[in-house]
Amino acid sequence: MDLATRVGLRLRELREARGMSLSELARRSKIGKGTLSELESGRRNPTLETLYALTTALGVPLSTALHDLASPTEISGHAVDAVLIERFTAPAAVREIYRVRIRAGTTQESAAHAPGTTEHIIVLAGTARVGELSAPSLIGPGMHGSWAADVPHVYQAASGDVEALLVVNYAR
Repeated sequence: MDLATRVGLRLRELREARGMSLSELARRSKIGKGTLSELESGRRNPTLETLYALTTALGVPLSTALHDLASPTEISGHAVDAVLIERFTAPAAVREIYRVRIRAGTTQESAAHAPGTTEHIIVLAGTARVGELSAPSLIGPGMHGSWAADVPHVYQAASGDVEALLVVNYAR
């Protein structure tokens, strides 16, 4: 079974477990009902942005739709390629660790995640402009940064590709 089919089945399971209709999830996530139907049936490949919108609307971390599918699981968006490396569940939080590449010449603006979510980045190579949309920071190789991810935030490669580790912390 390919990634699109596995993620689609997982999204349907999550939606149904919450007693949510396709229409309600489409409304909450601002993803078209037709697109959502194609995703759930495995006829459309999910993007990073779409999965974040859906999992946020479902009230679950992104890794809930990805873990246990394949190791490692890679998902791409407009500007960012991410590989889920680890998911750690603790009483107070769910923590996800991703290996990310921010592609040169691209910018990804991410919508707010669930309340209390934070993100932390360690840049391995390149220089990234990341953080809250209103005040991003420039982070170079060997540097790290953190920001609130429950507000709109941005990922941008300042010059050349950026390789980094990203830790997303979802408060419970």
